[in-house]
Amino acid sequence: MSTQKPLPSTSRSLPIALLRARERVMGPIRMMLTDVGITEQQWRVLRVLEETGPLDPTRISEKACLLLPSLTRILQKLEEKELILRSRDQTDRRRQVICITEAGEALIEANLSTSIALTERLRREMGQDRYEALLDLLNDLSNLDLDGMP
Repeated sequence: MSTQKPLPSTSRSLPIALLRARERVMGPIRMMLTDVGITEQQWRVLRVLEETGPLDPTRISEKACLLLPSLTRILQKLEEKELILRSRDQTDRRRQVICITEAGEALIEANLSTSIALTERLRREMGQDRYEALLDLLNDLSNLDLDGMP
């Protein structure tokens, strides 16, 4: 007979609950992006660059929650679509610097109202206080040091 505790029901499993919530939130965003012809990962990169300005690929991967090998392919696609520019850092020629182009900024601007409307709908459905509390809890969870668990 096993002495381990049984697994929690999938309805009370944090990883599954996070995946369900992600899919619920991302569904409408994916529809918006499909109409525009970019992926959610490409959108995240553009949003990060639009928000922060030029960055090196390592910082983009951290801020956009992407693995560096995946980011390499994403940057290639965005460059082909002329939504970003790559250049060499003036002080360290080994480093690449990525910036958003006017076309990339225009793409964000053209979809900003839809993106804001989706966020506002979610905020209304949840209620402002619960929405903010959820963001705080998720940010707290993201900042936990869970390496080497248990």
